[in-house]
Amino acid sequence: MRKETFGVTKDGKTASLYTLENNRGMKAVVTDFGAILVRLIVPDNTGKTADVVMGYDTLEEYFDNGCFFGAVIAPSANRIAGARFSIDGVEYHLDVNDGPNNLHSHKDLGSHKRVWDAQMGENSVTFSLAMADGELGFPGNKKLQLTYTLTEDNELKLEYAGTSDKKTILNMTNHSYFNLDGHDAGDIGEHVLTLHADAYTEILPGAIPTGRLLPVEGTPMDFRSPKKIGKEIDADWEQLTMVGGYDHNWCLNGYDGSIRLVACAQNPSGSRTMEVYTDLPGVQFYAANGVTECAGKDGATYRRRGALCLETQYYPDSANEPDFPSAVFGPDRDYRSTTVFRFV
Repeated sequence: MRKETFGVTKDGKTASLYTLENNRGMKAVVTDFGAILVRLIVPDNTGKTADVVMGYDTLEEYFDNGCFFGAVIAPSANRIAGARFSIDGVEYHLDVNDGPNNLHSHKDLGSHKRVWDAQMGENSVTFSLAMADGELGFPGNKKLQLTYTLTEDNELKLEYAGTSDKKTILNMTNHSYFNLDGHDAGDIGEHVLTLHADAYTEILPGAIPTGRLLPVEGTPMDFRSPKKIGKEIDADWEQLTMVGGYDHNWCLNGYDGSIRLVACAQNPSGSRTMEVYTDLPGVQFYAANGVTECAGKDGATYRRRGALCLETQYYPDSANEPDFPSAVFGPDRDYRSTTVFRFV
């Protein structure tokens, strides 16, 4: 475990980098600014290492970070329709920042733009952040926490926790962009993806769920068997064309609060495989359709569909869909979740 200075924020706070390393050549570099995963260096089955997540070289570049590279999103990831929700008859209003809707809580003031408190462990670091009642529109005095742990089994484990003194919405995720050939390797259309999900949440324009869970069978959304991401991504099919490709929530099989294997991604040569485990009900598979050409770390140029996101979560707009698994937490229900990215 190593700590070093990353830079100084706009409001004069010092941000640090924390490096976790195991004995098998894997390394994770995270920062207390936004609890962001900056680098994830992973060996393939020949021992060759590559940094498999998009990101930036400097703290200053993360001040914008419009694509949310590596960021932890809180209090609520993904979209909330109309930028409002009600709990026990009280309506709460959020930042309108994605058409008429709310996306990722707040693009400038959300958790990904704040310096978290940090505590180092043996091969882990725990980030903590407090948000006051009413901040960003969400009720309750909230205490949020994320622990990154790197194991000897080449697992990056993310353990989230949250408490609130009022009922509120808590739906945290990590928004890392993965390319298993390396962050600078280009289009991920030849990557092979498996999603253990029989259904997905149907969306309207604006990517807001309709409330209906539709079967993947017979559609381009069917990844129950390994399939190349590019095989059907440009199909003339309304669910894809309205968001330019894959940017949907899959309803993960076997949701009962236990951790299970939910997804698997593999680079084209088959030399590097990432398994995703979670205890959450959903995962947003995003094929980086909205990424425009930009400069990344190590002199890389990032382009559209140069990576994939697998954001474990409660379903989008669950705040307004009573039939979705509930993301309401408060005095009688603490938030706890675990997601593991395992490389084999």
